[in-house]
Amino acid sequence: MNQTASTLYGMIVEQPVLFGVFVFWLGCCIGSFLNVCIWRIPRGESVVTAPSHCPRCGHQIRWYENIPLVSWLALRGKCSGCREPITIRYFIVELITGILFVLVFAKVVYLGWPLTFLPLYFGLIMLAVCTTFIDFKHLIIPDRITYPTMLLGVLSALAFPETWRQASHLLAGAYSIFTLLGCLAVMWSVSFLGEKIFRRDAFGLGDVKYITALGACLGPFATFSILLIASVIGTAAGVSLALARRQALSGIAIPFGPFLAVATCLWIGGDYFILSWVGALLPPVP
Repeated sequence: MNQTASTLYGMIVEQPVLFGVFVFWLGCCIGSFLNVCIWRIPRGESVVTAPSHCPRCGHQIRWYENIPLVSWLALRGKCSGCREPITIRYFIVELITGILFVLVFAKVVYLGWPLTFLPLYFGLIMLAVCTTFIDFKHLIIPDRITYPTMLLGVLSALAFPETWRQASHLLAGAYSIFTLLGCLAVMWSVSFLGEKIFRRDAFGLGDVKYITALGACLGPFATFSILLIASVIGTAAGVSLALARRQALSGIAIPFGPFLAVATCLWIGGDYFILSWVGALLPPVP
């Protein structure tokens, strides 16, 4: 750890609440932007040019009506122009993003990991939150959120090789690109063969690209683990829904993206502890 990082760590240890509040607020602000993405991207709209406005009456949102968490509560969940209800999703997305940011920040600091892990993990949280709400409603995972995450993974590896446990920038970048291409080839093959053999989609292309983005960011083992966790959670949810509706599991169609997103957050939060547990189960190397 260099001198600058050591100094920053010392400041964080001395003022953990201050830094925690800052990271939480940063996450809430990012969550406010994610709300824009969740609404506009499935509709093919720009997320940067048009100012925020009410989708019902077109009322342009003033700056003080766009303060994360606070504005929704102050407006009592209603547009100040037409007084129509504002979905609580806006509040939930901001709150969840803020909480996830501060939990990841706390984990990285607690374990003494380089702070360069944070941009990568924050980017994956953004991907997970957007995927959850977009795929659940529209049954798609847009390229506009998976492609930037793939690029984030490669650039992060090149700039911060320690996130790949490497000393060489080029080697870490090569690993990221190789894993990206490998995940893309494997998952596309599984999707293609599943459609041909079972006459139904094994994975949608959005799911394939999401998993490919994970590969570029986290590597093959983490990607496989997230896929496994998501499959277990998704199967449990599908069986529960089938039992509740009293119909065959094959007749239940639920998006896989939200389960991938949940599994991603679980892995980001607990990868060190999961790997430690797995390592404890393995026999010692002679």
